[in-house]
Amino acid sequence: MGVVGYFTAEIGLWSELHTYSGGLGVLAGDHVKSAADAGLPLVGVTLLYREGYGRQHLDKDGIQTETYAEIDPANHLVDTGMDISLPLDGTDLVARIWKAEINGIGGHVVPVYFMDTFHPQNSEEHRKLGLRLYGGDDSVRIRQEYLLGVGGVRLLNQLGHDIKGLHLNEGHCTFALLEMLGQGWTREQLAKRVLFTTHTPVPAGHDRFEWEAVEEVLGELLPADARQLVKDAGDSEEGRRISMSHLAVALSGPVNAVSNLNAWVASSMFADHHIAPITNGVHHLTWTSPAMAELFDEHLPGWKEDPTKLAHAGRLPDDALAGARNSARRVLRELVQLSTGVRLDQNRLTIGFARRFATYKRANLVFSDLERLREIGAGKIQFVFAGKAHPRDEGGKALIKSIFDSAKDLVDEIPVAFLEDYSMATGLAMTGGVDIWLNNPIRPLEASGTSGMKAAMNGVPNCSILDGWWPEGCEHGVNGWAIGEADDDRDDVRDAQNVLDVLEKEVLPAWDEGAEKWNGMMRASIATSARFTGARMISDYLRFYDSFE
Repeated sequence: MGVVGYFTAEIGLWSELHTYSGGLGVLAGDHVKSAADAGLPLVGVTLLYREGYGRQHLDKDGIQTETYAEIDPANHLVDTGMDISLPLDGTDLVARIWKAEINGIGGHVVPVYFMDTFHPQNSEEHRKLGLRLYGGDDSVRIRQEYLLGVGGVRLLNQLGHDIKGLHLNEGHCTFALLEMLGQGWTREQLAKRVLFTTHTPVPAGHDRFEWEAVEEVLGELLPADARQLVKDAGDSEEGRRISMSHLAVALSGPVNAVSNLNAWVASSMFADHHIAPITNGVHHLTWTSPAMAELFDEHLPGWKEDPTKLAHAGRLPDDALAGARNSARRVLRELVQLSTGVRLDQNRLTIGFARRFATYKRANLVFSDLERLREIGAGKIQFVFAGKAHPRDEGGKALIKSIFDSAKDLVDEIPVAFLEDYSMATGLAMTGGVDIWLNNPIRPLEASGTSGMKAAMNGVPNCSILDGWWPEGCEHGVNGWAIGEADDDRDDVRDAQNVLDVLEKEVLPAWDEGAEKWNGMMRASIATSARFTGARMISDYLRFYDSFE
């Protein structure tokens, strides 16, 4: 039976194995977990980064620094005893193969293979290729992606798999297509057997390299017409550099984006290519807090095997729902006090914001008018933030510092906590333990926004700009709130006012109305999440996997 090779540069399987930077990697982990639940013949392929993405440290002023503690793969993964070898830089690059086995709810196993360059046969330079996720210069990144794509295909061959098709999670994996051509697949076969997923319209999310640097590594694997392929696929630079995403689109068959809005945006990036929308989903067993899982076990039996049963959240009794939510809220309050010293009040509305600190996500928007925020929320609201800026993203680091500055200004009226070193574990505690989930990116730059889905699954209403998944999920005033209208022009002043307007005029009145109103919103949030699970997502992808010829 043929397998689908799922290629991804990063993957978040569990918190301690920090080979993920944010939503893309955690989504990859949810994808393979959901495929295991569905019993699909999927095989994951990725790289092992011995120093991962780095640990975030924040001083009292919110200045971010990073350290890189080495990951010992033996503590997390199984050593297969296998190596693969690739020609590189006049010698051979050797990678040791480690494996994680992802067990589905029905017992099916999806293996995920990690290629590790820390091998005694490698030069020091080649060993360092496996140091950091998204670390190093273009020379390092090209070689990492060469190992991921070309080495990943050769690994599947060495394992004896019959490759039915490939699913590439972003452009980092594109070289896998060139290896398939080198092994004899025709371009027509590629078009029938490869699905490419694009996640973001933000330029920094798409690798571009100098042609000469890629030719140095790939040699004859690079097609003679590669530059024209990139240009014809709609590259905004018209092929001046190699755009990995545009080359992937040119050689793949179907291409999908990760929400309906994201598909519309991506259609303008890739000329004459239909972009299918497959809205992301989250793995329900991973992202439901323990207290809520117990609640569902009792009142929505069978939800673990069939998460569509979450749509029946209207059955959840008031007292049981409130008890489970209060338990999850208490866990977060204790984590915040232990980690930051900030004491949260169990009676205040807790507003959560956690994601990568990229500038377009505008983490500090709610603090644009501190005087009005005081008038609205003093004694009533409190904030919990978390998120890392990329080590080289000075704008993202400045956002973090600005939140610390605002926290000092508000300390007597509105508590603001910032949890250090955002991880999957922190994400679960926050999406389970806050009262509303705030999201205010520049529309339409948010690809999907899976953290909001996790919050909804835990009974937390979203309060968000109509971007990513939220236009599909939002029932304003029922399961959460839209911030403003569906405006695509950037206007920080307008959007900041809209954030405060919705907090003052809709969120806080609903909170103050009491348990009956708020319990109804929590139940509506949970019911909405039934449409945004990994189980639904993987069923959408299965249509493409089944079409591979």
